[in-house]
Amino acid sequence: MLEKYAELIIKQGVNLQVGQELLIDASIDSYQLVRLLTKKAYEVGAKDVIVNYRDEEVSRLRYEYCHQEHFETVPLYIQELRNQYAARHAALVSIESSDPELLKDIDPIKIQTWSKAVRQACQPFYDALDLGVNRWCIVAAPSVGWANKVFPEMSDKEAVEALWKAIFKATRCDQDDPVEAWNEHRRSFERRVQILNEKKIQSLHYQNGLGTDLTIGMNPHYLFAGGGSYTTDGIYSFPNMPTEEIFTSPDFHQVNGTVYSSMPLHYQGHIVDQFYMTFKDGRIIDYGAQQGADVLKSIIETDEGSHYLGEVAFVPYDSPIRRMNLVFYNTLFDENASCHLAIGKGFGECIKDGLQMSKEELYQQGINDSLTHVDFMIGTKDLSIEAILENGEKFVIFKDGNFAF
Repeated sequence: MLEKYAELIIKQGVNLQVGQELLIDASIDSYQLVRLLTKKAYEVGAKDVIVNYRDEEVSRLRYEYCHQEHFETVPLYIQELRNQYAARHAALVSIESSDPELLKDIDPIKIQTWSKAVRQACQPFYDALDLGVNRWCIVAAPSVGWANKVFPEMSDKEAVEALWKAIFKATRCDQDDPVEAWNEHRRSFERRVQILNEKKIQSLHYQNGLGTDLTIGMNPHYLFAGGGSYTTDGIYSFPNMPTEEIFTSPDFHQVNGTVYSSMPLHYQGHIVDQFYMTFKDGRIIDYGAQQGADVLKSIIETDEGSHYLGEVAFVPYDSPIRRMNLVFYNTLFDENASCHLAIGKGFGECIKDGLQMSKEELYQQGINDSLTHVDFMIGTKDLSIEAILENGEKFVIFKDGNFAF
């Protein structure tokens, strides 16, 4: 199963090409998967595979003992590693394994300061990903801490095995031919994406029993996407495994109303739960959370762009991941069990000719820009989403939590 998973990530996730370099970013907990990914990459003709390991416990100690100003400066070796391989068009596989509560007692300002500093220092690296120049894929592998959070009633060994089983199921690795299963998965998105792109939607209206009542305006030349995406060289890949969403970037100036979370948000070792945000003319003007309010504050106040939306995503309530009846405490999975929004950076692929535009041109077209992009889940069993079309007609996208077309 693990071998199937590694092959799937290389052949479909980043769609690694002959002669291309691969950069793997992973926790030391993921060494077995890393070794298999390296083997599979070389088998398809990789020029080289570079592994950047991290130790989550060491990271925690660093946050615990270092002063905040320490996190304002990024060492040159980190900048050079990311920016140089980005310039060489290396593909990226990032493996998530974090214990959701490892950093729960750490000052979130330290974490946010470091995250912002890395983003600024490695801007060429992130621009190559955000603007569709280089291919990347985020996947997951269990750590004991993460597995214990998802399956608290099990022993360490049982919990890790159960989480592996859930990951394999969510990524279709439990099927006979996962690569072909993902080809079919890709085709399953196409009908709805085509309908949404032909509808000339002017705005979206969200409502549910939690109190969500939100209207989101669309860019005139919006494009929905789903499954995977093309890079500027015309090669198709899947940036997230798993994925069940159809998404776009809205006009970030045209968001009004209040939205309530429907699932916990795991963010850099912290949990934010039972929170809301209120928007006026696109900008967040009020927010609160029963758990993790200080973390939510640090996210929203990353920069000016983090006060606005960068993504809207449709995921049916009865999605395959939701039907597993698990809270993963990991956005990669939980966002594919629920409709979600994201504050921060928008996507160039979500507007006509966007992959040929600069960041400044995208911003002028209504695509938000920010140093961050944070998804949060809003889908419920009673969620309704109604589109208002340019001709004034209404088109129901979601009814009772699921697609209505």
